[in-house]
Order: sequence, then structure tokens, then C-alpha cells
Amino acid sequence: MIHPAGQPSLVFADEDGNITDFPDLHAAGMSGGNFSLPAQEDFIPLPEGSEMFVLPGRIPIGWDRETDEAVLLEEDPFSPGNPIQAVAAFMSPAHTTVLNAAYQTNDNAPRLPLFAYTAVGWYDGQFWTTAFRSDKDIRQDSKQFDQKKINTKTAKKLERHKNNRLIQHLGKCCLTYACPAARNFFLGRWEAPLPTSPTCNARCVGCISLQASGKCSATQDRIQFVPTAAELCEVAIPHLQNADQAIVSFGQGCEGEPLLQTDTIERAIREIRKNTDRGTINLNSNASIPEAVKRLAGAGLNSLRVSLNSAQEIYHNRYYRPRGFNLKDVCQSIQVMKEAGGFVSLNYFILPGVTDSVDETNALRSILKEFEPDRIQLRNLNMDPEWYLRCIDFDINVETTGMRSWLDQIKTEFPQLQLGYYNPSIR
Repeated sequence: MIHPAGQPSLVFADEDGNITDFPDLHAAGMSGGNFSLPAQEDFIPLPEGSEMFVLPGRIPIGWDRETDEAVLLEEDPFSPGNPIQAVAAFMSPAHTTVLNAAYQTNDNAPRLPLFAYTAVGWYDGQFWTTAFRSDKDIRQDSKQFDQKKINTKTAKKLERHKNNRLIQHLGKCCLTYACPAARNFFLGRWEAPLPTSPTCNARCVGCISLQASGKCSATQDRIQFVPTAAELCEVAIPHLQNADQAIVSFGQGCEGEPLLQTDTIERAIREIRKNTDRGTINLNSNASIPEAVKRLAGAGLNSLRVSLNSAQEIYHNRYYRPRGFNLKDVCQSIQVMKEAGGFVSLNYFILPGVTDSVDETNALRSILKEFEPDRIQLRNLNMDPEWYLRCIDFDINVETTGMRSWLDQIKTEFPQLQLGYYNPSIR
């Protein structure tokens, strides 16, 4: 892995959004609301396909090399008196944050959209960000997508399947939201999405498909109908029969909780397996209904990905705001799937300062030891970090180890546990 030979400098944006660096200050990072100087080993070149975000109402914080402390850069150093804004990186898939961008939020600042905000700096002619590559799989790398080819193949498939509402919905996901899974479906490869449920039994504060009006915009539209088993099969069967490393996944960002549609999904899985035993059938879920998981595993579900913001009940409840389930139900679903011989991943939301806190790490260890999931998918929490900390009422003064140390601890203690970013192909 490539790291900078020196310490990257602070980057900021002027009032017009133009981004530049300020060599007099080092780039700083934030972890749970606390500021630090990233180690050079924390930085990697900004991954291809990443985006740079300007953070409105937030003043950049850098690191003073002489005093060895965090300092606020309150105005444009190149145009004194003019306001400036903090900058963050939104990394391309398969990369996990080590430190968030460092800034001070003004009282009237708007809430940040539902993305992840990683620290970024400038050194030797390029941007560097505090992260590591968490999965070698290339399935969502930007260079894998040729937009002209995507447009052509998508148009042809939409024309051939005018009466399949699910395929038409996926066309919008592909062409409007550039959903990588939908794009791969139309390209006929890897993992294809099967969104199924317009309803949910949780009210996640960071839900990307449904937000209270005026609070924070959802990043995509939620599906408005329940596909029939036939519509699901028309997507899934040819994909599993023909795609390389084929996976189909119920439970997507553009829907609620798929377990609420267990009857439909069970019928679809049984029909899929009548037609092909090839590929992996996966369910991305909040794992709230163990009996439903048992039914689907019996029908032929191979893999379960369990969304988890925290291994601690109190923070799990404050984020998911569940209706009729709790963390014990989630863990029971893991157990049910494992007893059925299925593969289980934790879709674990990463936020520096929370994930690597000692209490959270100990709680995660307990789940890993007792229920033995097969994989952790290291997914950055897509949410305004300060808003998240307030929502779960997290104490930012707790003891932490740092994300790289946390990763080393988990690898050492659980050597059989897979660490990655995507649902693996297991068949």
C-alpha cells in the first residue's frame, strides 16, 4: 500500500467552492469529535472514482506543526477576510475510513447529506485520504463502468421487459442514481439487486431511501410496489445462470425491510432453485424476524447480510428505532442462518471514534465469539458524523484505540473471520 513520504497539507474551499491547499498547516483528522494529526501510514492516494465534498457552514481545522495542536483556519489565508469551508472526501466503494474530516460547525450550518466524510490532504501533487482498501474485489470500481455500454445495454433490456415493473425500477436506479449493483445487473455480471419491500419495521435515522420532509434528503427513491415472484425470477434466474461469480441480493438501499415480504421472497427463492442451482442467493436485512430467516433458509437462501451500526443494544436501538424487534432478535437470526448452514456477514457501519471505542469493540467481540458470523463488511457510516453522535447520545470522551489498531485486534483475535466490503460469491 502506498503512503506519502511527507505529511499532507490542509485543503479547504473558498466561498465559491474552489479547493486549494494551505502548506502552513498539516491536514488533521477527526474521530468521534476529537481532533488528531494522522500518521503518514493513515493516508493513501485518493482512490479513483472518489468525490470531493465542500462542507457548508463548517470551518476547516488543520494541525500546526510548530505547536503540535489542532488549529482553526477561520478565513482565506490567500484572500484575508473572505470566508472558507472545510473539505472532505467521499471514497469510492471498497475503501474504509480511518479518520473523518476535521472541522468546526457553525451554529446555523445545514445538516450534511447522507454520505461519509473522510479526511483529505494534499502532498506531492495529489490528494491523499485517511483510509485503507478493505476489499480487493473490483465489482464496483469506477473503471469497470463504461457509461456508453451501460446506456446501450440498459435501454435494450428495458425495451425487452416493458411489463416487468422491477426491471423498469432497476433501470431508474441504473440511469438516474448510477447504482453500481443495478449497473452490474444490466451489464450481466457479478451481483444483481432484487429490491422487494416498500415498507420497513425500523426508522433508521440514516435511512437513505426515506427521510422526514425538510430534515435531510434521501439519496434515492424507495420502491413503491412489491414485485411478484415472477418479476423477481425474471431478474434472478437468467442472472444466476449466466453471470460470472453470480449473486442476487434481496434488500437494497432503495427499499425498506425485505423480511416484511417473506411470503413473496420465499416463493421466488423456491422458483429460482427449481430452475438453477448456480450462484448465490443473498438477503441484506436488519435481521429482525428470526422465524422469517429460518423460512427463507429452508427455501434455499444461501447468505444473510446483517446491518449493524453497533453491537451495543442502546446504540442499536437509538439508530434503528425498531418497531417490534431488538438486538437479541438480530443475533437470533444470525444463529438461525448459521444453524441452517448459511453464510452470515455483518454489514458493520464504521465511524472512527465509535467503532474503535473500547466498549464497542468488546461488545462486537462478544457477538463474534457467541454467534460466529463468517464475515464483516466494513461499511462507512453515510451520515453527518455530528448528527449521528447526537442521535445515539454517544460520549465522545470514551477510550478509543484508533481504527488501524482496531482492525489489527480483530484480525488477530478472529483469524478465520473474513474482512471485506462486498457480499462474497459462495457458490
